[in-house]
Amino acid sequence: MYIVPVASGKGGVGKSLVSANLAIALAQAGKRVILADLDLGGSNLHLILGMNSINGSIGTLLNNSREKITSILNDTGIPNLQFIPGDSEIPGLANLTASQKRMLVRKLTSLEADYLIMDLGAGTGQTTLDFFLTSSHGIICTTPTPTATVSAYLFLKNAVFRVLQGTVGKTGAGADYLKELFQDKSTLRQVYFPDIARELDIRDPEAGQKFRHAMRRFSPRLIMNMLENPKDAEKINRLRRSAQQYLDLDLLHLGVIFRDDLQDTALSARLPIIRYKPSSILSQAIYRIADKMIQLEADTDGSVLDLETINDSFEAAETEAESDFENRMNYIEELLNTGALSTGDLVETIKSQHHELVQLKKQVNLYRSKVVRAINQGFTV
Repeated sequence: MYIVPVASGKGGVGKSLVSANLAIALAQAGKRVILADLDLGGSNLHLILGMNSINGSIGTLLNNSREKITSILNDTGIPNLQFIPGDSEIPGLANLTASQKRMLVRKLTSLEADYLIMDLGAGTGQTTLDFFLTSSHGIICTTPTPTATVSAYLFLKNAVFRVLQGTVGKTGAGADYLKELFQDKSTLRQVYFPDIARELDIRDPEAGQKFRHAMRRFSPRLIMNMLENPKDAEKINRLRRSAQQYLDLDLLHLGVIFRDDLQDTALSARLPIIRYKPSSILSQAIYRIADKMIQLEADTDGSVLDLETINDSFEAAETEAESDFENRMNYIEELLNTGALSTGDLVETIKSQHHELVQLKKQVNLYRSKVVRAINQGFTV
């Protein structure tokens, strides 16, 4: 079973929508899929799937560790796809104990399926990071906005720290070195993991070897969501370079997804967009990503990805962005010609997008001022 955690550095980037539609696409490809809502404390994946009633939840297992996980497997009505609901009604559920996390992971990985898609909570909470690290190829969902890409980088940085903590253990020279790092907050802000790995090799060679081995196998995958134009696809390259330089981490690009207002219509109809309109640009992008995942698992069979494959994935994403944008413009032109979309509708759409751009510009200016202030105070981002 391929375990695929889906995470994001911040909320509002469409992570749950990607998780739900991707699970459906894999199921339609003939794969046995289980979709688990692990956004504990904020679970709403059943609404995206259009499920009116659910049987049991993650909270059921936490209240009774003897309960079998099969008792909360829900039929979605979609062939090959089963669903495990989360629980947003139990206080403190987002902060699980170590034993609760181990119990949940053990029960989840005991299930029989081809894919286990885990929709995680946004942000860098320990529970989210630990679930993300149950797989070496979890997915980070982000958007072209500066705040989203920076948040994605910070998520990856925290994940690498979690890998480091797991490899050095709680005692020994490596653990002592890690305590020193966490005591110096300025070092943590401008952390450079290649230096940490070299220092760890000197202080605790065994821990250093374990860390390097874990990092070689750690290969997160990216999805860039909510694009407006092809140039947005290039904005992920800064995240890629930062991850390579500071985290010593190579990322694989699974693909891009353009913003589509039809998504809101599908949600109102309580249907995932991949079922509401399979031919939409958004749905086709999801199908493309699902095909890539299936092909990757077949080609690599768990082996470490080579640099050529990684480079190709970023080049392919930029090409796909150009193609999808062209298809999107052709679709709008077709709607205008057939009268399905009036000139007034188009004007309103442009006005709405202009308002979004103004708000985004304000957000960028705010972020820029924070960066300048931080630099003036002697810190680096």
